[in-house]
Amino acid sequence: MGNDQIGNYIVGEPIAETKAPDGPIETRWERRRFSGKLVNPANKRKMTVIVVGTGLAGASAGATLAELGYHVKSYCYQDSPRRAHSIAAQGGINAAKNYRNDGDSVYRLFYDTVKGGDFRSRESNVYRLAEVSVNIIDQAVAQGVPFAREYGGLLDTRSFGGTQVSRTFYARGQTGQQLLLGAYQALERQIAAGNVEMNARHEMLELIIVDGRARGIVVRDLVTGEITTEFADAVVLASGGYGNVFFLSTNAKGCNVTASWRAHRKGALFANPCYTQIHPTCIPQSGDHQSKLTLMSESLRNDGRVWVPKKAGDKRAPGDIPEDERDYYLERIYPSFGNLVPRDIASRAAKNVCDEGRGVGPGGLGVYLDFADAIKRLGRPAVEAKYGNLFDMYQRITGEDPYEVPMRIYPAVHYTMGGLWVDYDLQSTIPGLFVIGEANFSDHGANRLGASALMQGLADGYFVLPNTINEYLAAGPFPKVDGQHPAAVEARTQVEDRLQRLLSINGDRTVDSFHRELGHIMWEYCGMERTDAGLRKAIELIRGLREEYWRRVKVSGAGEGLNQALERAGRVADFLELAELMCIDALHRTESCGGHFRAESQTPDGEAQRDDENFSYVAAWEFTGAGQPPVLHKEDLNFEYVHPTQRSYK
Repeated sequence: MGNDQIGNYIVGEPIAETKAPDGPIETRWERRRFSGKLVNPANKRKMTVIVVGTGLAGASAGATLAELGYHVKSYCYQDSPRRAHSIAAQGGINAAKNYRNDGDSVYRLFYDTVKGGDFRSRESNVYRLAEVSVNIIDQAVAQGVPFAREYGGLLDTRSFGGTQVSRTFYARGQTGQQLLLGAYQALERQIAAGNVEMNARHEMLELIIVDGRARGIVVRDLVTGEITTEFADAVVLASGGYGNVFFLSTNAKGCNVTASWRAHRKGALFANPCYTQIHPTCIPQSGDHQSKLTLMSESLRNDGRVWVPKKAGDKRAPGDIPEDERDYYLERIYPSFGNLVPRDIASRAAKNVCDEGRGVGPGGLGVYLDFADAIKRLGRPAVEAKYGNLFDMYQRITGEDPYEVPMRIYPAVHYTMGGLWVDYDLQSTIPGLFVIGEANFSDHGANRLGASALMQGLADGYFVLPNTINEYLAAGPFPKVDGQHPAAVEARTQVEDRLQRLLSINGDRTVDSFHRELGHIMWEYCGMERTDAGLRKAIELIRGLREEYWRRVKVSGAGEGLNQALERAGRVADFLELAELMCIDALHRTESCGGHFRAESQTPDGEAQRDDENFSYVAAWEFTGAGQPPVLHKEDLNFEYVHPTQRSYK
């Protein structure tokens, strides 16, 4: 029993990734594709694949699988597939095109991504991601995605956090939106052709497993309340990350962990749940009334300079603070990367200067992001062309004009690197259940470099999954299953009972009040800095809150028809279980790495101190029952190409 003071977890058998070929890393993906079985076109037409989620990963996978000839059933809880949260990604998408001739290559992108993830990701997966990145840009351009172009008509790129080359392709400050519209159009074309059956306003509430294989899902129609069982030969989860466990995050309010968590409860291992990315460039919280935070694109760190006053408690307006009394702390501490250090480094540095009493704005929880030098150097029209919509958004939210005064920013929860464990083929530990995009854990290690989320979502959906799912489906079509099958009846009954239980408690506390309290616990004890004592306290508080939730939550309305309180209640119930696992994972990992910073494990100058000897593994957790200690399965990470070193951006 590990950490036996609270009886937190049990160490189980190790787990291994066996699908990636051995041999030169440069040819592994090519050899895996060639060795995989294919499905002939006539047989594809007899098979159905369910895809849950329509963000970059889900929309690109749905469109591509349908294009290949499979029948696709697509589900999203939004009113349109194009409203997936990928639309909010602003800054850009990485690709190793080396158009700038500045020393970039597939190998350098691979190296930067492994290093940026603090040596906690699989080399095979990351190399494949870097390799496929060059195809994504061609695909998107062919779809008409309006990437920014240089004067001569060539695609433009910009720098991004964690790299010293210019490899980030962008469409002003709305890259995610434009890429999603490209994938959405490809999906809509297949819907019109009858190859994709689109089900908007449907939420997956359970996974159906028949004879050990994922064969379907239970969904609730969010408009009518009708619960149905849906079947296929394979199920693909592309349902995003779980950052909303913190209540306040940059995620859309609807983002949740339910699809992944239901699969986890049915046997899919959950990997590295404690790896959360804190984004350094967020508009600071303005009060307790807020229900979400707004992200300002990290691309702003290209031209904006981050600073705080040198003296603690300096309340002067930024324009009144002379240059020699300003601390451009990122440029001072990290001279070779400056304002372009990776997100975890920039976020912790901002927290440190605010903890010293040098923060700005309400409560001293902010730092300046100043564009005065860029406007002077480039001229206002050039800055407007690059960042205009972001500046407009900032002004609408804060009432301050960033062309005249510096922006105020502060770190916030943004992305999650943990997710369901998958092998090289993107298949979970449940045969037939594939997991793509942010819902899986595979490519980012302990910290994601900026502009790599869009790259991974589209790589998985357009290029990786359509090649690897064939291997699984070549053994099909599998025996027909319908709603009368005992496994389907059981899954459906579980959903109905759970919804009924939530409706019948009729307590005296709202769902949101519980979610807000959970978020406070998580940010306080499992946020930017974690300690042994804090995590133990969090686990106790979460267990108490969960017990209180099932006694006191009030869900008004009925199960039939539109009931958003009921939707949220189910999602928060899952967050209350996930939160405990996140804290257990963070507690067992007594090293610091990437977005996981343990106060007890830092270098003399305050940087994250990894412990490669004891923690160079993926922590894949098995669900053993509500309230029961989870089982830890370790997947050892082996580094043949990028050998772990102290990450230095100085």
